[in-house]
Amino acid sequence: MDGTTWDHVDRLRDWLDAESAVTGDMAKVMRVLKIGEEFGEVAEALHGAMGTNPRKGASHTFDDVQKELCDVTITALIALASLTPDARKVFEERLQHIADRSLT
Repeated sequence: MDGTTWDHVDRLRDWLDAESAVTGDMAKVMRVLKIGEEFGEVAEALHGAMGTNPRKGASHTFDDVQKELCDVTITALIALASLTPDARKVFEERLQHIADRSLT
């Protein structure tokens, strides 16, 4: 599959738009809330990788944590692309702002 990250994000957003049972503002809300669900999966994987849940023990690896972090990132980018047609620009400007503030 060819394409840039943002091409994939746009295609996934379009797929969700076509397949989702909800539309409009509710679809946007659900996509933002999905970030929280994905974060929960990162937390679960981290607990599992560190073996901090005595009931489950070492149930995950740090590879699992990495994959779940990617899922959070992808979900957040799709949510952003669902909120604005200028998601790429909004993201790049925000990243630049944070870099300028933090790295200077």
